[in-house]
Amino acid sequence: MKIVLDVFGGDNAPEEIVKGAVQALKENDGFKLVLVGKQEEIKALLTKYEYSGDRVEIIDARDVITNDDVPTEAIRRKKDSSLVVSFKTLTSDEECVALISAGSSGAVLTGGMLLVKRIKGVTRAALAPLLPTVKGGFVTLVDCGANAECKPQMLVQFAHFGRAMATSYMGIQNPRIGLLSNGTEDKKGNQLNTETFPLLKAEKGLNFVGNMEAREILSGDYDVVVADGFSGNIALKGCEGTALAFMTILKNAIMEGGLRAKIGYLLMKPVFKKVKKTLDYNDYGGAVLVGLQKIVIKAHGSSKAKSICAAILQAVTLHNRGIIDEVTKALTLDDKVDNE
Repeated sequence: MKIVLDVFGGDNAPEEIVKGAVQALKENDGFKLVLVGKQEEIKALLTKYEYSGDRVEIIDARDVITNDDVPTEAIRRKKDSSLVVSFKTLTSDEECVALISAGSSGAVLTGGMLLVKRIKGVTRAALAPLLPTVKGGFVTLVDCGANAECKPQMLVQFAHFGRAMATSYMGIQNPRIGLLSNGTEDKKGNQLNTETFPLLKAEKGLNFVGNMEAREILSGDYDVVVADGFSGNIALKGCEGTALAFMTILKNAIMEGGLRAKIGYLLMKPVFKKVKKTLDYNDYGGAVLVGLQKIVIKAHGSSKAKSICAAILQAVTLHNRGIIDEVTKALTLDDKVDNE
């Protein structure tokens, strides 16, 4: 099994990407890494670490796609960029099962759509991150940004994607699926929601539990949240922003609270560390572009070594637990797929 890593994608590339790669090699010995980017820089960074050389392959790529590039144009014109070469390596080598990049979101999505084949029957691939819940588990949000405009049948497929993620990755056999809306009542939502609701309710093989609000995403009462990419992205950014704001407000309150507050912080420090760890996206890898024939993971643009390591291990787990097969089987349950 090989995992392809875009070493020059992300705000902290290439140093943190290489560091995270080495950490992952140490934590799991069941895979090999293909590092893609400027060969001499990758080799120079690797000299800082001890690792098994026979588990690392380097493929040279001289160009880089940045956030300033137009995604579609960059994928088509920057043929020698680390991201495009990574995609070509993924699709041309049967031993390569996954690709990870912290680079431009638009370029990763475009590359996934254009360069990696979709699973038969998939209308659109969707981004599906894992989010921690207050009950200690995880919830899968599908879609969080790959498809700003959706049709009802696409959201039905997204529900099947989420079910496959929850089943294969989280081990939940009958995951609870909610439809993101502006209220819990059956008739709530815009036209897309009201047309999607009865389809999900009638769909075989889905444990659809109804509409849910954004404030319930992290409640632990749902295993899968289905949304169009526009609403899902806003919801995801809202969750991330709220978590960061909470930690900042807490820190400021302690600093301004005087001696008593600081003593209280010292006594509660283990608890605060646990809360911070729970809210830290770096521990959970990246968002999976579900619906493709191979695993593509979009890591956070600001990812450091810890997050890259988590994304690599996430890819290994998804492959070992058969996420592609689970999605393929899930689609056989849906006889009404829109194949346009």
